[in-house]
Amino acid sequence: MKTDWFRSREWLPAVAAMLLAACATTPAGNPQARMAATQPLQRLDVAPDPGQRDLIANLLAGELALVDSDAVTAARRYVDAAQASEDAAIAEQATHIAIAGRQWEAAQAALLRWQALHGDEVGVRQARAMLALHAGANDSAFADLAWLAHRPGGSGWRAVSQALLGAEDKNAAGLMFERLLRGDGAAPGNTIQAVDLGHDPQVWIAVGQLAIRLDRGDIARILAQRGTDRFHTPETYAWAAQVKIGAGDKEGARKLFADALRNAKSTPGNEGREDNARLRVAYAALLGDLGDFAQASAVLAQGPQNDRIYAARAAYLAHGDAKANMAQVETLYRQVLAESQPRPAMRLLLLGQLSELAERKADALKWYAEVGEGEDEWFDAQQRTAILLQDTGRAADAMSLLHELEARVADEAKALGEVFLLEAELVGDKGKSQADAIAVYDRGLQALPDDPRLLYARALACASVDRVDEAIHDLRRLLEFKPDNADALNALGYTLADRTDKKAEALTLIEKALALKPGEPAILDSMGWVQYRLGNLDAAVEQLRRAYTKQRDPEIAAHLGEVLWVSGRKDEARQVWDEGRKKDAGNKVLLETIKRLAS
Repeated sequence: MKTDWFRSREWLPAVAAMLLAACATTPAGNPQARMAATQPLQRLDVAPDPGQRDLIANLLAGELALVDSDAVTAARRYVDAAQASEDAAIAEQATHIAIAGRQWEAAQAALLRWQALHGDEVGVRQARAMLALHAGANDSAFADLAWLAHRPGGSGWRAVSQALLGAEDKNAAGLMFERLLRGDGAAPGNTIQAVDLGHDPQVWIAVGQLAIRLDRGDIARILAQRGTDRFHTPETYAWAAQVKIGAGDKEGARKLFADALRNAKSTPGNEGREDNARLRVAYAALLGDLGDFAQASAVLAQGPQNDRIYAARAAYLAHGDAKANMAQVETLYRQVLAESQPRPAMRLLLLGQLSELAERKADALKWYAEVGEGEDEWFDAQQRTAILLQDTGRAADAMSLLHELEARVADEAKALGEVFLLEAELVGDKGKSQADAIAVYDRGLQALPDDPRLLYARALACASVDRVDEAIHDLRRLLEFKPDNADALNALGYTLADRTDKKAEALTLIEKALALKPGEPAILDSMGWVQYRLGNLDAAVEQLRRAYTKQRDPEIAAHLGEVLWVSGRKDEARQVWDEGRKKDAGNKVLLETIKRLAS
Protein backbone atom coordinates (compact mmCIF):
# COMPACT_ATOMS: atom_id res chain seq x y z
CA MET A 1 0.00 0.00 0.00
CA LYS A 2 1.50 3.32 -1.05
CA THR A 3 1.79 5.98 1.64
CA ASP A 4 5.03 7.61 0.50
CA TRP A 5 3.41 10.95 -0.40
CA PHE A 6 1.77 11.33 2.99
CA ARG A 7 4.85 10.23 4.91
CA SER A 8 7.07 12.64 3.00
CA ARG A 9 7.45 16.25 4.11
CA GLU A 10 5.55 17.74 1.17
CA TRP A 11 2.47 18.35 3.31
CA LEU A 12 4.37 20.16 6.09
CA PRO A 13 4.26 23.61 4.43
CA ALA A 14 0.48 23.35 4.10
CA VAL A 15 0.09 22.43 7.76
CA ALA A 16 2.47 25.24 8.75
CA ALA A 17 0.50 27.74 6.66
CA MET A 18 -2.74 26.63 8.27
CA LEU A 19 -1.31 26.94 11.78
CA LEU A 20 0.31 30.31 11.10
CA ALA A 21 -2.91 31.62 9.59
CA ALA A 22 -4.85 30.52 12.64
CA CYS A 23 -2.33 32.23 14.93
CA ALA A 24 -2.56 35.47 12.90
CA THR A 25 -6.12 36.25 14.07
CA THR A 26 -6.25 38.57 17.10
CA PRO A 27 -9.10 39.97 19.22
CA ALA A 28 -10.71 43.09 17.71
CA GLY A 29 -10.52 44.98 21.01
CA ASN A 30 -6.74 44.68 21.32
CA PRO A 31 -5.09 48.15 20.73
CA GLN A 32 -1.91 46.54 19.51
CA ALA A 33 -3.92 44.60 16.99
CA ARG A 34 -5.59 47.84 15.73
CA MET A 35 -2.16 49.47 15.42
CA ALA A 36 -0.83 46.46 13.50
CA ALA A 37 -3.75 46.74 11.09
CA THR A 38 -2.42 50.10 9.88
CA GLN A 39 0.91 48.53 8.89
CA PRO A 40 1.43 47.88 5.16
CA LEU A 41 2.42 44.26 5.63
CA GLN A 42 -0.93 43.50 7.22
CA ARG A 43 -2.48 43.52 3.76
CA LEU A 44 -0.49 40.35 2.89
CA ASP A 45 -2.25 38.21 5.51
CA VAL A 46 -4.10 35.29 3.91
CA ALA A 47 -7.16 33.81 5.54
CA PRO A 48 -6.97 30.05 6.23
CA ASP A 49 -8.21 27.91 3.33
CA PRO A 50 -11.05 25.67 4.58
CA GLY A 51 -10.47 23.24 1.70
CA GLN A 52 -6.80 22.86 2.56
CA ARG A 53 -7.68 22.39 6.22
CA ASP A 54 -10.19 19.63 5.29
CA LEU A 55 -7.64 17.95 3.04
CA ILE A 56 -5.03 17.71 5.79
CA ALA A 57 -7.61 16.60 8.36
CA ASN A 58 -8.86 13.81 6.09
CA LEU A 59 -5.34 12.63 5.31
CA LEU A 60 -4.48 12.51 9.01
CA ALA A 61 -7.71 10.71 9.87
CA GLY A 62 -7.21 8.24 7.02
CA GLU A 63 -3.66 7.45 8.08
CA LEU A 64 -4.71 6.93 11.69
CA ALA A 65 -7.50 4.61 10.52
CA LEU A 66 -4.93 2.56 8.60
CA VAL A 67 -2.85 2.22 11.76
CA ASP A 68 -5.98 0.97 13.56
CA SER A 69 -6.81 -1.44 10.65
CA ASP A 70 -10.12 0.37 10.14
CA ALA A 71 -10.54 -0.16 6.39
CA VAL A 72 -13.96 1.51 6.16
CA THR A 73 -12.89 4.80 7.76
CA ALA A 74 -9.53 4.82 5.97
CA ALA A 75 -11.17 4.45 2.56
CA ARG A 76 -13.83 7.07 3.27
CA ARG A 77 -11.35 9.64 4.59
CA TYR A 78 -8.90 9.16 1.73
CA VAL A 79 -11.68 9.44 -0.85
CA ASP A 80 -12.79 12.70 0.80
CA ALA A 81 -9.19 13.91 0.64
CA ALA A 82 -8.97 12.97 -3.05
CA GLN A 83 -12.13 14.92 -3.85
CA ALA A 84 -10.66 18.01 -2.16
CA SER A 85 -7.30 17.81 -3.92
CA GLU A 86 -5.95 18.35 -7.42
CA ASP A 87 -3.10 15.93 -6.71
CA ALA A 88 -3.48 12.68 -8.66
CA ALA A 89 -1.19 10.92 -6.16
CA ILE A 90 -3.80 11.32 -3.41
CA ALA A 91 -6.53 9.90 -5.65
CA GLU A 92 -4.23 6.99 -6.52
CA GLN A 93 -3.58 6.37 -2.85
CA ALA A 94 -7.28 6.49 -2.06
CA THR A 95 -8.01 3.97 -4.81
CA HIS A 96 -5.39 1.50 -3.58
CA ILE A 97 -6.53 1.80 0.03
CA ALA A 98 -10.18 1.24 -0.88
CA ILE A 99 -9.41 -1.79 -3.08
CA ALA A 100 -7.16 -3.33 -0.43
CA GLY A 101 -9.95 -2.89 2.12
CA ARG A 102 -12.62 -4.27 -0.27
CA GLN A 103 -14.50 -0.98 -0.06
CA TRP A 104 -15.77 -1.13 -3.62
CA GLU A 105 -18.02 1.95 -3.76
CA ALA A 106 -15.28 4.09 -2.27
CA ALA A 107 -12.80 2.55 -4.71
CA GLN A 108 -15.02 3.46 -7.65
CA ALA A 109 -15.31 7.06 -6.47
CA ALA A 110 -11.56 7.36 -5.93
CA LEU A 111 -10.83 5.79 -9.30
CA LEU A 112 -13.07 8.27 -11.13
CA ARG A 113 -11.21 11.12 -9.45
CA TRP A 114 -7.81 9.55 -10.26
CA GLN A 115 -8.83 9.01 -13.85
CA ALA A 116 -10.02 12.59 -14.20
CA LEU A 117 -6.69 13.89 -12.91
CA HIS A 118 -4.34 11.43 -14.55
CA GLY A 119 -5.96 9.80 -17.59
CA ASP A 120 -5.94 6.18 -18.72
CA GLU A 121 -2.41 5.19 -17.77
CA VAL A 122 -1.13 1.85 -16.40
CA GLY A 123 -2.20 2.26 -12.79
CA VAL A 124 -5.66 3.56 -13.67
CA ARG A 125 -6.30 0.70 -16.08
CA GLN A 126 -5.10 -1.87 -13.59
CA ALA A 127 -7.41 -0.55 -10.86
CA ARG A 128 -10.31 -0.29 -13.32
CA ALA A 129 -9.75 -3.91 -14.34
CA MET A 130 -9.74 -5.03 -10.70
CA LEU A 131 -13.05 -3.29 -10.06
CA ALA A 132 -14.49 -4.79 -13.23
CA LEU A 133 -13.39 -8.28 -12.20
CA HIS A 134 -15.07 -7.79 -8.83
CA ALA A 135 -18.30 -6.68 -10.53
CA GLY A 136 -18.21 -9.57 -13.03
CA ALA A 137 -17.85 -7.16 -15.97
CA ASN A 138 -15.45 -9.46 -17.79
CA ASP A 139 -15.44 -7.65 -21.14
CA SER A 140 -14.52 -4.36 -19.49
CA ALA A 141 -11.82 -6.06 -17.44
CA PHE A 142 -10.47 -7.76 -20.56
CA ALA A 143 -10.21 -4.47 -22.47
CA ASP A 144 -7.97 -2.91 -19.82
CA LEU A 145 -5.93 -6.05 -19.11
CA ALA A 146 -5.33 -6.64 -22.82
CA TRP A 147 -4.08 -3.05 -23.15
CA LEU A 148 -1.68 -3.70 -20.28
CA ALA A 149 -0.54 -7.06 -21.67
CA HIS A 150 0.36 -5.45 -25.00
CA ARG A 151 2.53 -2.72 -23.51
CA PRO A 152 5.96 -2.51 -25.20
CA GLY A 153 8.44 -5.10 -23.98
CA GLY A 154 5.86 -6.87 -21.83
CA SER A 155 6.13 -4.17 -19.17
CA GLY A 156 2.42 -4.32 -18.38
CA TRP A 157 2.34 -7.98 -17.36
CA ARG A 158 3.31 -7.15 -13.81
CA ALA A 159 0.17 -5.02 -13.49
CA VAL A 160 -1.87 -7.83 -15.10
CA SER A 161 -0.47 -10.33 -12.58
CA GLN A 162 -1.31 -8.13 -9.61
CA ALA A 163 -4.86 -7.60 -10.89
CA LEU A 164 -5.54 -11.29 -11.51
CA LEU A 165 -3.94 -12.51 -8.29
CA GLY A 166 -5.96 -9.95 -6.34
CA ALA A 167 -9.26 -11.21 -7.77
CA GLU A 168 -11.68 -12.85 -5.35
CA ASP A 169 -12.77 -15.51 -7.87
CA LYS A 170 -9.59 -17.42 -8.74
CA ASN A 171 -11.28 -19.52 -11.41
CA ALA A 172 -12.61 -16.41 -13.16
CA ALA A 173 -9.13 -14.92 -12.97
CA GLY A 174 -7.72 -18.08 -14.54
CA LEU A 175 -10.22 -17.94 -17.39
CA MET A 176 -9.39 -14.28 -17.97
CA PHE A 177 -5.69 -15.20 -18.08
CA GLU A 178 -6.37 -17.81 -20.76
CA ARG A 179 -8.42 -15.31 -22.76
CA LEU A 180 -5.57 -12.78 -22.63
CA LEU A 181 -3.14 -15.32 -24.02
CA ARG A 182 -5.48 -16.60 -26.75
CA GLY A 183 -6.60 -13.13 -27.79
CA ASP A 184 -10.11 -11.73 -28.00
CA GLY A 185 -12.54 -13.61 -30.17
CA ALA A 186 -10.78 -16.97 -29.87
CA ALA A 187 -13.01 -19.82 -28.81
CA PRO A 188 -12.47 -21.19 -25.30
CA GLY A 189 -10.24 -24.24 -25.41
CA ASN A 190 -8.10 -22.98 -28.30
CA THR A 191 -4.41 -23.49 -27.69
CA ILE A 192 -2.04 -20.65 -26.88
CA GLN A 193 0.74 -22.01 -29.08
CA ALA A 194 0.83 -18.83 -31.13
CA VAL A 195 1.22 -16.46 -28.18
CA ASP A 196 4.21 -14.11 -28.36
CA LEU A 197 5.30 -12.38 -25.15
CA GLY A 198 8.10 -10.38 -26.72
CA HIS A 199 11.86 -10.50 -26.59
CA ASP A 200 12.51 -10.50 -22.84
CA PRO A 201 12.87 -14.00 -21.33
CA GLN A 202 12.03 -12.60 -17.88
CA VAL A 203 8.54 -11.73 -19.16
CA TRP A 204 8.03 -15.32 -20.32
CA ILE A 205 9.14 -16.62 -16.93
CA ALA A 206 6.92 -14.14 -15.05
CA VAL A 207 3.85 -15.08 -17.12
CA GLY A 208 4.65 -18.75 -16.62
CA GLN A 209 4.84 -18.21 -12.86
CA LEU A 210 1.46 -16.48 -13.03
CA ALA A 211 0.07 -19.52 -14.83
CA ILE A 212 1.24 -21.75 -11.97
CA ARG A 213 -0.32 -19.51 -9.33
CA LEU A 214 -3.61 -19.53 -11.24
CA ASP A 215 -3.56 -23.36 -11.44
CA ARG A 216 -2.87 -23.36 -15.19
CA GLY A 217 0.01 -25.84 -15.18
CA ASP A 218 -0.63 -26.84 -18.80
CA ILE A 219 -0.10 -23.24 -19.91
CA ALA A 220 3.04 -22.96 -17.75
CA ARG A 221 4.47 -26.03 -19.48
CA ILE A 222 3.77 -24.60 -22.96
CA LEU A 223 5.35 -21.25 -22.06
CA ALA A 224 8.37 -22.93 -20.47
CA GLN A 225 8.99 -25.07 -23.55
CA ARG A 226 8.60 -22.18 -25.96
CA GLY A 227 10.76 -19.96 -23.76
CA THR A 228 13.67 -22.40 -23.77
CA ASP A 229 13.32 -23.01 -27.51
CA ARG A 230 13.46 -19.28 -28.15
CA PHE A 231 16.02 -17.95 -25.68
CA HIS A 232 18.25 -20.84 -24.50
CA THR A 233 19.24 -18.88 -21.38
CA PRO A 234 20.12 -20.46 -18.01
CA GLU A 235 17.10 -18.73 -16.45
CA THR A 236 14.62 -20.18 -18.96
CA TYR A 237 16.11 -23.65 -18.59
CA ALA A 238 15.95 -23.38 -14.80
CA TRP A 239 12.33 -22.25 -14.97
CA ALA A 240 11.36 -25.03 -17.41
CA ALA A 241 13.04 -27.58 -15.13
CA GLN A 242 11.11 -26.29 -12.10
CA VAL A 243 7.87 -26.61 -14.08
CA LYS A 244 8.72 -30.22 -14.87
CA ILE A 245 9.54 -30.95 -11.24
CA GLY A 246 6.23 -29.37 -10.21
CA ALA A 247 4.51 -31.79 -12.59
CA GLY A 248 6.40 -34.72 -11.03
CA ASP A 249 8.79 -35.15 -13.98
CA LYS A 250 12.18 -35.07 -12.22
CA GLU A 251 13.91 -37.08 -14.93
CA GLY A 252 12.53 -34.71 -17.56
CA ALA A 253 14.05 -31.79 -15.63
CA ARG A 254 17.44 -33.50 -15.54
CA LYS A 255 17.28 -34.32 -19.25
CA LEU A 256 16.40 -30.74 -20.11
CA PHE A 257 19.59 -29.40 -18.52
CA ALA A 258 21.72 -32.28 -19.75
CA ASP A 259 20.61 -31.64 -23.34
CA ALA A 260 21.25 -27.92 -22.95
CA LEU A 261 24.80 -28.53 -21.72
CA ARG A 262 25.45 -31.07 -24.45
CA ASN A 263 24.29 -28.58 -27.09
CA ALA A 264 26.53 -25.90 -25.58
CA LYS A 265 29.56 -28.21 -25.71
CA SER A 266 28.93 -29.10 -29.35
CA THR A 267 29.32 -25.46 -30.40
CA PRO A 268 33.00 -24.68 -31.15
CA GLY A 269 34.52 -22.09 -28.82
CA ASN A 270 31.45 -22.14 -26.61
CA GLU A 271 32.83 -23.89 -23.53
CA GLY A 272 34.06 -20.85 -21.64
CA ARG A 273 31.13 -18.56 -22.29
CA GLU A 274 29.56 -16.90 -19.25
CA ASP A 275 26.08 -18.15 -20.22
CA ASN A 276 27.30 -21.74 -20.15
CA ALA A 277 28.94 -21.28 -16.75
CA ARG A 278 25.63 -19.94 -15.46
CA LEU A 279 23.85 -22.87 -17.08
CA ARG A 280 26.06 -25.31 -15.15
CA VAL A 281 25.41 -23.43 -11.91
CA ALA A 282 21.64 -23.59 -12.52
CA TYR A 283 21.83 -27.31 -13.34
CA ALA A 284 23.88 -27.97 -10.20
CA ALA A 285 21.30 -26.11 -8.11
CA LEU A 286 18.56 -28.30 -9.57
CA LEU A 287 20.52 -31.46 -8.78
CA GLY A 288 21.12 -30.18 -5.26
CA ASP A 289 17.38 -29.63 -4.79
CA LEU A 290 16.84 -33.22 -5.93
CA GLY A 291 19.40 -34.49 -3.41
CA ASP A 292 21.97 -35.60 -6.00
CA PHE A 293 24.87 -33.68 -4.46
CA ALA A 294 27.69 -35.70 -6.00
CA GLN A 295 26.32 -35.12 -9.50
CA ALA A 296 25.83 -31.42 -8.73
CA SER A 297 29.52 -31.15 -7.86
CA ALA A 298 30.46 -33.13 -10.98
CA VAL A 299 28.50 -30.74 -13.22
CA LEU A 300 30.39 -27.77 -11.75
CA ALA A 301 33.68 -29.58 -12.32
CA GLN A 302 33.19 -29.11 -16.06
CA GLY A 303 34.50 -25.97 -17.69
CA PRO A 304 36.69 -23.14 -16.30
CA GLN A 305 37.23 -23.08 -12.54
CA ASN A 306 37.73 -20.36 -9.94
CA ASP A 307 37.63 -20.15 -6.15
CA ARG A 308 33.87 -19.66 -6.05
CA ILE A 309 33.22 -22.68 -8.26
CA TYR A 310 35.59 -24.73 -6.12
CA ALA A 311 33.71 -23.62 -2.98
CA ALA A 312 30.35 -24.54 -4.49
CA ARG A 313 31.66 -27.99 -5.47
CA ALA A 314 32.91 -28.52 -1.93
CA ALA A 315 29.57 -27.42 -0.46
CA TYR A 316 27.67 -29.98 -2.53
CA LEU A 317 30.09 -32.74 -1.55
CA ALA A 318 29.72 -31.76 2.12
CA HIS A 319 25.95 -32.21 1.86
CA GLY A 320 26.25 -35.70 0.45
CA ASP A 321 27.69 -38.97 1.74
CA ALA A 322 31.26 -38.01 2.62
CA LYS A 323 32.65 -41.55 2.38
CA ALA A 324 30.96 -42.25 -0.95
CA ASN A 325 32.24 -38.94 -2.33
CA MET A 326 35.78 -39.29 -0.98
CA ALA A 327 37.34 -39.72 -4.43
CA GLN A 328 35.73 -36.45 -5.59
CA VAL A 329 36.88 -34.72 -2.40
CA GLU A 330 40.48 -35.81 -3.00
CA THR A 331 40.37 -34.76 -6.65
CA LEU A 332 39.00 -31.34 -5.72
CA TYR A 333 41.59 -30.93 -2.95
CA ARG A 334 44.42 -31.58 -5.40
CA GLN A 335 42.95 -29.14 -7.92
CA VAL A 336 42.68 -26.35 -5.35
CA LEU A 337 46.16 -27.11 -3.97
CA ALA A 338 47.64 -26.85 -7.46
CA GLU A 339 46.31 -23.33 -8.02
CA SER A 340 48.91 -20.57 -8.21
CA GLN A 341 50.22 -18.92 -5.07
CA PRO A 342 49.99 -16.79 -2.98
CA ARG A 343 46.76 -18.35 -1.79
CA PRO A 344 43.94 -15.91 -0.92
CA ALA A 345 42.09 -16.35 2.37
CA MET A 346 39.04 -17.82 0.63
CA ARG A 347 41.20 -20.63 -0.81
CA LEU A 348 42.92 -21.29 2.53
CA LEU A 349 39.52 -21.65 4.17
CA LEU A 350 38.41 -24.00 1.39
CA LEU A 351 41.54 -26.15 1.76
CA GLY A 352 40.77 -26.46 5.46
CA GLN A 353 37.19 -27.50 4.77
CA LEU A 354 38.26 -30.06 2.19
CA SER A 355 40.79 -31.45 4.65
CA GLU A 356 37.98 -31.87 7.15
CA LEU A 357 35.86 -33.71 4.57
CA ALA A 358 38.85 -35.98 3.92
CA GLU A 359 39.15 -36.54 7.68
CA ARG A 360 42.62 -34.98 7.85
CA LYS A 361 41.96 -32.81 10.88
CA ALA A 362 45.56 -31.83 11.55
CA ASP A 363 45.88 -30.51 8.00
CA ALA A 364 42.63 -28.60 8.41
CA LEU A 365 43.91 -26.90 11.57
CA LYS A 366 47.06 -25.90 9.71
CA TRP A 367 45.14 -24.32 6.83
CA TYR A 368 42.78 -22.43 9.15
CA ALA A 369 45.75 -21.05 11.11
CA GLU A 370 47.07 -19.48 7.89
CA VAL A 371 43.98 -17.29 7.43
CA GLY A 372 45.02 -13.78 8.43
CA GLU A 373 43.14 -11.93 11.17
CA GLY A 374 42.29 -9.03 8.90
CA GLU A 375 40.62 -11.24 6.31
CA ASP A 376 36.86 -11.66 5.93
CA GLU A 377 37.28 -15.43 6.28
CA TRP A 378 39.16 -15.22 9.60
CA PHE A 379 36.05 -15.49 11.77
CA ASP A 380 34.84 -18.62 9.94
CA ALA A 381 38.31 -20.17 10.23
CA GLN A 382 38.29 -19.55 13.99
CA GLN A 383 34.90 -21.19 14.38
CA ARG A 384 35.98 -24.24 12.38
CA THR A 385 39.12 -24.41 14.51
CA ALA A 386 37.04 -24.51 17.70
CA ILE A 387 34.94 -27.35 16.31
CA LEU A 388 38.05 -29.34 15.36
CA LEU A 389 39.62 -28.78 18.78
CA GLN A 390 36.45 -30.16 20.40
CA ASP A 391 36.38 -33.12 18.01
CA THR A 392 40.01 -34.00 18.75
CA GLY A 393 39.48 -34.10 22.51
CA ARG A 394 40.77 -30.61 23.25
CA ALA A 395 37.51 -29.26 24.70
CA ALA A 396 39.23 -26.81 27.07
CA ASP A 397 41.17 -25.28 24.17
CA ALA A 398 37.96 -25.03 22.14
CA MET A 399 36.18 -23.18 24.94
CA SER A 400 39.14 -20.90 25.50
CA LEU A 401 39.18 -19.98 21.82
CA LEU A 402 35.44 -19.26 21.81
CA HIS A 403 35.70 -17.07 24.90
CA GLU A 404 38.49 -15.11 23.20
CA LEU A 405 36.25 -14.75 20.15
CA GLU A 406 33.41 -13.42 22.33
CA ALA A 407 35.68 -10.66 23.56
CA ARG A 408 37.01 -9.89 20.07
CA VAL A 409 33.56 -9.53 18.47
CA ALA A 410 31.71 -8.07 21.46
CA ASP A 411 30.61 -5.05 19.41
CA GLU A 412 29.39 -7.11 16.43
CA ALA A 413 25.96 -8.52 17.26
CA LYS A 414 25.75 -10.96 14.35
CA ALA A 415 29.17 -12.50 14.98
CA LEU A 416 28.74 -12.52 18.77
CA GLY A 417 25.45 -14.37 18.45
CA GLU A 418 27.12 -16.98 16.24
CA VAL A 419 29.82 -17.55 18.87
CA PHE A 420 27.22 -18.18 21.58
CA LEU A 421 25.31 -20.55 19.30
CA LEU A 422 28.45 -22.54 18.53
CA GLU A 423 29.52 -22.66 22.18
CA ALA A 424 26.10 -23.95 23.19
CA GLU A 425 26.24 -26.58 20.47
CA LEU A 426 29.64 -27.80 21.60
CA VAL A 427 28.87 -27.89 25.34
CA GLY A 428 25.52 -29.51 24.60
CA ASP A 429 27.39 -32.32 22.84
CA LYS A 430 24.47 -33.22 20.60
CA GLY A 431 21.82 -33.40 23.30
CA LYS A 432 23.79 -35.08 26.09
CA SER A 433 24.08 -31.94 28.23
CA GLN A 434 21.33 -29.53 27.27
CA ALA A 435 21.35 -27.85 30.69
CA ASP A 436 24.86 -26.56 29.97
CA ALA A 437 23.75 -25.40 26.51
CA ILE A 438 20.79 -23.53 28.01
CA ALA A 439 23.17 -21.78 30.42
CA VAL A 440 25.19 -20.56 27.41
CA TYR A 441 22.01 -19.28 25.73
CA ASP A 442 21.10 -17.49 28.97
CA ARG A 443 24.48 -15.77 28.97
CA GLY A 444 24.13 -14.92 25.29
CA LEU A 445 20.71 -13.35 25.82
CA GLN A 446 22.10 -11.21 28.61
CA ALA A 447 24.59 -9.78 26.11
CA LEU A 448 22.10 -9.72 23.21
CA PRO A 449 18.61 -9.30 24.68
CA ASP A 450 15.85 -10.79 22.52
CA ASP A 451 18.27 -12.00 19.85
CA PRO A 452 15.95 -14.13 17.67
CA ARG A 453 18.58 -16.78 16.95
CA LEU A 454 19.34 -17.31 20.63
CA LEU A 455 15.67 -17.26 21.65
CA TYR A 456 14.84 -19.88 19.03
CA ALA A 457 17.79 -22.10 19.95
CA ARG A 458 17.06 -21.85 23.69
CA ALA A 459 13.43 -22.74 23.05
CA LEU A 460 14.41 -25.91 21.19
CA ALA A 461 16.89 -26.84 23.90
CA CYS A 462 14.29 -26.30 26.63
CA ALA A 463 11.73 -28.39 24.75
CA SER A 464 14.24 -31.25 24.43
CA VAL A 465 14.58 -31.50 28.25
CA ASP A 466 10.85 -31.08 28.99
CA ARG A 467 11.08 -27.45 30.09
CA VAL A 468 8.02 -26.88 27.94
CA ASP A 469 6.71 -23.67 29.52
CA GLU A 470 10.08 -21.98 29.03
CA ALA A 471 10.23 -23.14 25.40
CA ILE A 472 6.75 -21.77 24.72
CA HIS A 473 7.61 -18.48 26.43
CA ASP A 474 10.70 -17.98 24.26
CA LEU A 475 8.86 -18.80 21.04
CA ARG A 476 5.97 -16.48 21.88
CA ARG A 477 8.45 -13.73 22.70
CA LEU A 478 10.20 -14.25 19.38
CA LEU A 479 6.90 -14.06 17.49
CA GLU A 480 6.02 -10.77 19.20
CA PHE A 481 8.63 -8.96 17.11
CA LYS A 482 8.94 -11.44 14.23
CA PRO A 483 5.34 -12.58 13.65
CA ASP A 484 6.13 -14.02 10.21
CA ASN A 485 9.06 -16.18 11.30
CA ALA A 486 7.97 -19.48 9.78
CA ASP A 487 10.42 -21.58 11.81
CA ALA A 488 9.24 -20.09 15.11
CA LEU A 489 5.58 -20.50 14.11
CA ASN A 490 6.26 -24.12 13.25
CA ALA A 491 8.22 -24.82 16.42
CA LEU A 492 5.56 -23.27 18.64
CA GLY A 493 2.78 -25.06 16.77
CA TYR A 494 4.52 -28.42 17.04
CA THR A 495 5.31 -27.91 20.74
CA LEU A 496 1.71 -26.98 21.53
CA ALA A 497 0.40 -29.96 19.57
CA ASP A 498 2.86 -32.41 21.09
CA ARG A 499 3.03 -31.23 24.70
CA THR A 500 -0.20 -29.34 25.48
CA ASP A 501 -3.93 -29.47 24.89
CA LYS A 502 -3.87 -26.29 22.72
CA LYS A 503 -4.33 -28.25 19.50
CA ALA A 504 -6.52 -25.66 17.74
CA GLU A 505 -3.97 -22.90 18.26
CA ALA A 506 -1.24 -25.29 17.14
CA LEU A 507 -3.07 -25.96 13.88
CA THR A 508 -3.49 -22.24 13.20
CA LEU A 509 0.21 -21.57 13.80
CA ILE A 510 1.35 -24.44 11.57
CA GLU A 511 -1.05 -23.41 8.80
CA LYS A 512 0.47 -19.91 8.86
CA ALA A 513 3.99 -21.36 8.79
CA LEU A 514 3.09 -23.56 5.82
CA ALA A 515 1.67 -20.56 3.96
CA LEU A 516 5.01 -18.79 4.45
CA LYS A 517 7.07 -21.85 3.44
CA PRO A 518 4.91 -24.06 1.21
CA GLY A 519 6.19 -27.60 0.89
CA GLU A 520 8.81 -27.30 3.67
CA PRO A 521 9.28 -30.89 4.98
CA ALA A 522 9.64 -29.91 8.65
CA ILE A 523 6.39 -27.92 8.53
CA LEU A 524 4.56 -30.68 6.63
CA ASP A 525 5.73 -33.05 9.38
CA SER A 526 4.26 -30.71 12.02
CA MET A 527 1.01 -30.47 10.05
CA GLY A 528 0.77 -34.25 9.95
CA TRP A 529 1.53 -34.47 13.66
CA VAL A 530 -1.10 -31.93 14.70
CA GLN A 531 -3.67 -33.71 12.51
CA TYR A 532 -2.75 -36.93 14.33
CA ARG A 533 -3.19 -35.23 17.69
CA LEU A 534 -6.58 -33.97 16.53
CA GLY A 535 -7.58 -37.51 15.58
CA ASN A 536 -7.59 -36.95 11.80
CA LEU A 537 -5.59 -40.05 10.87
CA ASP A 538 -6.09 -39.94 7.09
CA ALA A 539 -5.06 -36.28 6.90
CA ALA A 540 -2.09 -37.03 9.16
CA VAL A 541 -0.84 -39.85 6.92
CA GLU A 542 -1.24 -37.67 3.83
CA GLN A 543 0.84 -34.80 5.25
CA LEU A 544 3.49 -37.06 6.78
CA ARG A 545 3.91 -38.97 3.52
CA ARG A 546 4.43 -35.67 1.70
CA ALA A 547 7.05 -34.68 4.26
CA TYR A 548 8.81 -38.06 4.12
CA THR A 549 8.84 -38.07 0.32
CA LYS A 550 10.58 -34.72 0.34
CA GLN A 551 13.03 -35.55 3.13
CA ARG A 552 13.88 -39.04 4.39
CA ASP A 553 14.44 -37.83 7.92
CA PRO A 554 14.38 -40.35 10.82
CA GLU A 555 12.12 -38.15 12.98
CA ILE A 556 9.61 -37.84 10.14
CA ALA A 557 9.90 -41.63 9.78
CA ALA A 558 9.10 -41.95 13.49
CA HIS A 559 5.96 -39.82 13.15
CA LEU A 560 4.74 -41.47 9.93
CA GLY A 561 5.38 -44.91 11.35
CA GLU A 562 3.43 -44.10 14.52
CA VAL A 563 0.37 -42.87 12.63
CA LEU A 564 0.48 -45.94 10.34
CA TRP A 565 0.79 -48.20 13.38
CA VAL A 566 -2.16 -46.61 15.16
CA SER A 567 -4.13 -46.84 11.90
CA GLY A 568 -3.60 -50.62 11.89
CA ARG A 569 -1.03 -50.63 9.07
CA LYS A 570 1.75 -52.15 11.15
CA ASP A 571 3.78 -53.71 8.33
CA GLU A 572 4.02 -50.34 6.59
CA ALA A 573 5.00 -48.76 9.90
CA ARG A 574 7.84 -51.24 10.44
CA GLN A 575 9.09 -50.66 6.89
CA VAL A 576 9.23 -46.88 7.43
CA TRP A 577 10.96 -47.30 10.79
CA ASP A 578 13.55 -49.65 9.26
CA GLU A 579 14.32 -47.01 6.62
CA GLY A 580 14.70 -44.41 9.35
CA ARG A 581 17.12 -46.60 11.32
CA LYS A 582 19.28 -47.03 8.21
CA LYS A 583 19.58 -43.24 8.08
CA ASP A 584 20.33 -42.81 11.82
CA ALA A 585 20.31 -45.91 14.00
CA GLY A 586 20.70 -43.83 17.16
CA ASN A 587 17.95 -41.26 16.60
CA LYS A 588 16.34 -40.67 19.98
CA VAL A 589 12.81 -39.89 18.73
CA LEU A 590 12.75 -42.90 16.40
CA LEU A 591 14.05 -45.35 19.00
CA GLU A 592 11.60 -44.09 21.66
CA THR A 593 8.69 -44.43 19.24
CA ILE A 594 9.58 -48.01 18.28
CA LYS A 595 10.12 -48.98 21.92
CA ARG A 596 6.81 -47.44 23.00
CA LEU A 597 4.71 -49.03 20.27
CA ALA A 598 6.37 -52.13 18.88
CA SER A 599 8.44 -53.73 21.63
